[in-house]
Order: sequence, then structure tokens, then C-alpha cells
Amino acid sequence: MSNFLIYGANGYTGELITRFAVERGLRPILAGRSEAKVAELAAKHQLEHRVFPLNETSKLDAALHEVDAVLHCAGPFAITSKAMVEACLRTRTHYADITGEIEVFEACAQMDARASEAGVMLMPGVGFDVAPSDCLARHLKDRLPTATHLTLAFRSVGRLSHGTKSTMLMNIGRGGAVRVGGRITPVPAGWKTRKIDLGEGEETTVTIPWGDIATAYHSTGIPNIEVYTAVPPSQVRLLKLSRHIGWLLAKKFVQKFLQKNVASGGPSDKERARGRTLMWGEATDAEGNRVVSRQQCPEAYTLTALAALNIIEKILDCNFTAGYQTPAKAYGPNLILEINGVTRQDL
Repeated sequence: MSNFLIYGANGYTGELITRFAVERGLRPILAGRSEAKVAELAAKHQLEHRVFPLNETSKLDAALHEVDAVLHCAGPFAITSKAMVEACLRTRTHYADITGEIEVFEACAQMDARASEAGVMLMPGVGFDVAPSDCLARHLKDRLPTATHLTLAFRSVGRLSHGTKSTMLMNIGRGGAVRVGGRITPVPAGWKTRKIDLGEGEETTVTIPWGDIATAYHSTGIPNIEVYTAVPPSQVRLLKLSRHIGWLLAKKFVQKFLQKNVASGGPSDKERARGRTLMWGEATDAEGNRVVSRQQCPEAYTLTALAALNIIEKILDCNFTAGYQTPAKAYGPNLILEINGVTRQDL
């Protein structure tokens, strides 16, 4: 089966997805900008490959005309996604990516009508952010249909890849975000802290501008949303410090220096096997009702690869809904439970 394309296949997560895809009997076409790296990876797995930058529209469109869907893995997605999404709309190709960036989700949501008219599905965030947390959010909404407030929290145990670090650095001076009254609202970095038991005892968590601030609203309709992650107290202090020096960290020359020093690669197979992702969610309503659930999942990059391929296989089986979609909106809250090693507990 070779009717989908992985763009950015030679990146850390792209390579992992490619390996898992081949193990599942899938035959994706690999693509990216680096002739040497993409060709080497394709030869290793005996796959076809294409080489082009996203600004070469003719080559991009030609590649998409060969497939039914694209899994976009080349970030930072705030920079790369627009060209790929526009190409998918032109060529009537389903679009999925592994972003966690709020602006990408909102940009895709604005293209809902165009995607519906083209008969294709736009689903950013089919990996760790936001597939598992989106399913948890929808599950909480189903447990408490009257919910007006949603809080999500997570802790991912394991090392970060080059691409993840690069995206985090790019956004380091931009502060935080929550959703209030249905609107995405900017807040200072490290805006709030909260003690949350993710399953291994209470720990300090802090608000972050995670993708669910965008997607959970589309999946649940809950108008007030906050997302927290577990961090050591020292990192909370650093986040609060960035409120004052964020303008400096966002400068081009500082970003260039920081990006240049991001280590390549990501966690090894052994590190991924040891890692895990803990998630917690709470929904409340105006009457004081409250429901809480936890999820435990594989390590973040393993989870991303498995979740992304699960959704791609559904698309290729013609199981999709045209327009902008989130994982849980299209496939329901139990989508993530289809992945081996994912468990959910209602408290």
C-alpha cells in the first residue's frame, strides 16, 4: 500500500513513523528537502521517494497527485504547514500532521469550508499532541455533558528530539495561552501552577500553551480550557523569568544562536521503551459537578508514530469526515484506546 506520502521522513519522528509503517505492511512514498537523507532512508526500507522543498509548487502538487493522503512531519509547522495544506486543497489530498502548535490548528479550522468543498479531511495533531489528550477531553465531556471548564495535564518521561526542541525555542518568548469564554486568550508564561496527581502522587504543574487550547474546544464545545504540564519548581521560575526577557529571546540573532546549538536526533529505542506519558483531566460545570480521569500511554514519540499511523490507515480505508477535524471529533474518545499500552481510569 503506497497511497500516502510522508513529508519530512528523514527527521527523527519521520524516520520512526517510516519504520513503524513498514512493520505494519504499509508502503508510503517518502519525501523531504534533502536528496541524500531521503534517498538513503528510502533505500533502507525499499520505498519510493521524492525530493522537493515546499515552495516548489509544481513538484509538490505532482507528488500529492500520486497519493490519497499526506502525513506532514516537517516542522516547525507554523512555518511549513500552510504550503502543504494549500497544496492538499488544490490536489484534493487528505492532510494530517504531528503539530502541537495552536496557530496551526486555528489556521486549519479556518479552512474547514474549503476542505469540505474539496472533499478532504484536514487533521493536524495526529500524534502525541493532540490525539491522546483530545480523546481524554472528549471522554470527560461525555461523562459530564454540562461541563463549562476543562483542565488537562500531562507528564512525558523521556528525551526530546531536535524538532521538538527547535519548535519550543521558536516559541520561547511568546508567553502562554488559555481559552476563556470560547476565546483563546494570551496569558504570561508560567501563568498558574497547580498540584495534580497524574498517577504517581501530587506534583507541581504549570500552564502551557498546548495544542488542546485550540482543539479541545472543537472536540467538546467546552468554553474554558487550561493545559498544565509537570515541571520541577526551577523550571517554573525560568518560565516566569521569560516574561521579562522574552523580547530578547525572540530576537533573530538570539534565535539563530539557540537553533544552531540544538542537538540532532532524539531518544534511542531503549529510552523510548522505558518512557511513558501520564495524562490527567478534569471537567466541571456551573453546578459544582466534577469528573476526573487519567490516562497512561507509551512514550511520546512512540505514541506519536502509532497514533498517526492508526489515523492514516483509517483515512486510506475511506473512514474520514471532510473538513477540519480533530482526532476525537472524527473518531470518538476511544480512538486512543486502540493503541496497545494505553489505559484509562475514571476517578
